[in-house]
Amino acid sequence: MDDDRATITPYRDGPYVVRGRFEILDQDGEVIDARRETIALCRCGRSRIKPFCDGSHKAIGFRAPSGEQPPPGRAAGAAPAAGWPPAE
Repeated sequence: MDDDRATITPYRDGPYVVRGRFEILDQDGEVIDARRETIALCRCGRSRIKPFCDGSHKAIGFRAPSGEQPPPGRAAGAAPAAGWPPAE
């Protein structure tokens, strides 16, 4: 793997773990100081230190797979809708 490339791994029933070189910005374009090269981002929405994970997913019984999920309204294994995923 290229050392300049970040990876994001969704953990089953847990956070998104980001490893490598990355930058996190708020909606106004201001940098959020991550202070490290590996972080866990909240996926359950209950963390008290958003956007970072604080382990709240365990207490609330958050469930999510670690693999790809179809967009809402589309069954797993169905052909992707035109324009999905969205272009950058």
